[in-house]
Amino acid sequence: MITLILRVVGILVVALGVGGCSTTSPIISEWRNPGYGSTSFKRMMVGGLGGETSIRRNFEDEFVFQLRAAGIDALPSYRYLSDEEMIDEAKLKQAAQKAGADAVIFARSVSVERKTQMGPNYYPVPWFGIYGSHVGASWQGLYGAPSVYRYNEYTSETTLYDVAKNEVVWTGTIKTTEPGDVKGAIKSYVEAVVKSLHEKNLLPNRR
Repeated sequence: MITLILRVVGILVVALGVGGCSTTSPIISEWRNPGYGSTSFKRMMVGGLGGETSIRRNFEDEFVFQLRAAGIDALPSYRYLSDEEMIDEAKLKQAAQKAGADAVIFARSVSVERKTQMGPNYYPVPWFGIYGSHVGASWQGLYGAPSVYRYNEYTSETTLYDVAKNEVVWTGTIKTTEPGDVKGAIKSYVEAVVKSLHEKNLLPNRR
């Protein structure tokens, strides 16, 4: 988070949709600016680059909700940049400066890869029969053509940017697959990012 993130960024980048896939958003790699200790960001603007308007808004709203719970005055970029505009990092930073934000969190799509998963062609089924003088039950298998499941795997990148210093503070790469529950996928995505920022001392300590 997202056609995600955003179908979830855009999911979200995030474009999500196929049922049966995992909806978790694990961070597969991350980088933290070694020159930063604990930060004192007070206001952050959140931006989901690209994707459908409704998904972008849900994504930004979820980030705002979780950041505010962490003690940050967070702002969704859609209140400062129109849905018709082609959003990029430069526009987000300009909007953040005008809004008095000292940091920006933005997500962008990196790649989409088509995956194929083969299922088993042996299916155990219950079998009932008569054994001598009693009735019993056992399991036997049915063989058939292997099932084939195809889905998209989305790689997105979320970056925390210091507006005043014009410097990247943290970046994380996240892989997502197409879930049937887009809102749930967005929530998991944001939780993964916020958790990592807490662990890196880039957000206020939880109370």
